Amino acid sequence: MTIISPAFLKQLWLTFGASLAFLIIGLVRGYSASALPSIESLDPSFIQHSEQKSWIGAIPPLGAFLGSMLSGPLMQRAGRKRTLQMTAPVWAGGWLLLGFAPGFALILVGRFLSGLCVGFVLAPAQVYVSECCDPEIRGRLGSLPTLSMSLGILISYVAGNWLYWRHLAFLSAAFCAALFFVLLPLPESPVWLKARGLDAEPSINWLQLSNRAVATVKDDDEKHPEKAPESEPKSLFTREVFLSSAVIKPLIVGFALLIFQQFSGIDAVIFFTVEIFQSAGSKLEAMTATIVVGAVQLISNGVSTMLVDRAGRRPLLLLSAVTMCVSMASMGAAFYFQFEAESWLGYLPIISLVVFMLGFSLGFGGLPFLLLGELFPTQYRSQLSAMASAVNLLSMFTVIKSYHALEAVLTSAGTFWMYTAFCAMAFFFVLFMVPETKGKSLAEIEEHFRGKKRKEVVHLQTIS
Repeated sequence: MTIISPAFLKQLWLTFGASLAFLIIGLVRGYSASALPSIESLDPSFIQHSEQKSWIGAIPPLGAFLGSMLSGPLMQRAGRKRTLQMTAPVWAGGWLLLGFAPGFALILVGRFLSGLCVGFVLAPAQVYVSECCDPEIRGRLGSLPTLSMSLGILISYVAGNWLYWRHLAFLSAAFCAALFFVLLPLPESPVWLKARGLDAEPSINWLQLSNRAVATVKDDDEKHPEKAPESEPKSLFTREVFLSSAVIKPLIVGFALLIFQQFSGIDAVIFFTVEIFQSAGSKLEAMTATIVVGAVQLISNGVSTMLVDRAGRRPLLLLSAVTMCVSMASMGAAFYFQFEAESWLGYLPIISLVVFMLGFSLGFGGLPFLLLGELFPTQYRSQLSAMASAVNLLSMFTVIKSYHALEAVLTSAGTFWMYTAFCAMAFFFVLFMVPETKGKSLAEIEEHFRGKKRKEVVHLQTIS
C-alpha cells in the first residue's frame, strides 16, 4: 500500500491553489473560439468584419504583455502569493465588464483587462509552485498549472457550446473569486521570504520542505571573508550581472523555448479553432471538433504531468517538437489539397490538429513554463521570469494578430508550413542547448549555469 506523505499533500494543496490562476488563463485563451460564434449569431451588430474578430482574439495577449512587465516588480515587492491574490478581484472585474458590455468597444476593454491579469499571474503562479516544492516532485507538481490551463480551455469550449457569450464571462468571473479565497490559508514562498530578510521557517515547516529543497548556493565572496559582499545585490541590468553565465545562459534558453512555444502556431489554433475547421472543410462539425481538440490537450497534458519526473524534460520536449512538426505539415497538406469531404482524408484536419495538440501538450505546452520557475537564479527570478513571460505573450499577440494576414499572403497551407519550420528549429534548439533539470534542486541548476569553476564574481543571492 502506497503511503502519501503529509509534505506531498501540502505541496499539492498549494499547487492546486496556484493552478487556479492558470485555469482562468485557459478560460481567457478559449473564450474567443466559443464566444465569437455566439456573438455573430445572437448579437451580429457587434462584429461587422474579420478585423474586429481578430482584435477580440489578439488584444488579451497585448494586455498580458503589459501585465507581465509589471508583474516582476510586483511579485518582488509584494510576494508571489499576494500578487496572485491582488490580481483576482481585478480579473473578476474584467470578466464582469465583458459580460455587461453594450458594444464592441467595451468587449475590447474587458478582453484587455482579462489579458492584463494573465500577465500579472503567469510568472508568479509558476514561480510560486517551483519555489514551494521538493526537487523530486517539482516536475509533476510544476506541470499541474499547465494541466489546469488545458482544463480551463476545455471548460470554455464545452460551456461556450451552450452558454450565451455573456453568461460564459460571468462563469469565468466566479473562478476569479474562488482563486482569491483558496489562496487565503496558504503560505508565502520561503525563497521570497528569505530574499526579503523575513522569517521563512513557518512556510518551510508548513510545506515540510526537505533539506535539498532549501539548500543554498554560496558565492565566491561568501567563501572568502576578506572579499566581503555588498549589502545590496547589484542590479540585473549591470553588464557584470546580465552577461554572467548564471543569468544570460538560462535567459537565452528560457526566452527561446517560450518563443518557439508560440510560433508553433498553438494560439492561432486555440483562438480560431472553429474557423480553421470550417475553412478546412472537415467532415466533423466545427464546434464538436473544437471540443475534441480541447479534450485531447487536457488528456495529453495529464500524461506529460505523470511522465515529466520519470522521462525528464529534454526527451519530452524533443518528442513534442517532432510530433508538432509532422502534424503542422499534415495540416498544411489538408489545406493545400482540399481533400473531398466524402473521402477518409476529409478527417485529415481533425486528425492533424488532434496529433498536434497531443504533441504540443506532451512537451512544449507546459515544460517551458515549468523551466521558467527552475532556470533563473533566485535574486533575479522575479525580473527574469516576468521578462520571459512578456516575450512569450508578445509572441502570442504576434501569432494571433498575424494569422489572418498570413492566410491572405501565404495561404492557409503556407501559414501552417511556416509553423512547421519553427517546430523543426525548436527540435534542434532543444537537442543542442537545453539542459536536463529532472531531480535537481534549484541550487544545483544554478550551479550548472555558473559552471564548475565559477570564476565569475557576481553577487547572486543564495537559492533556497
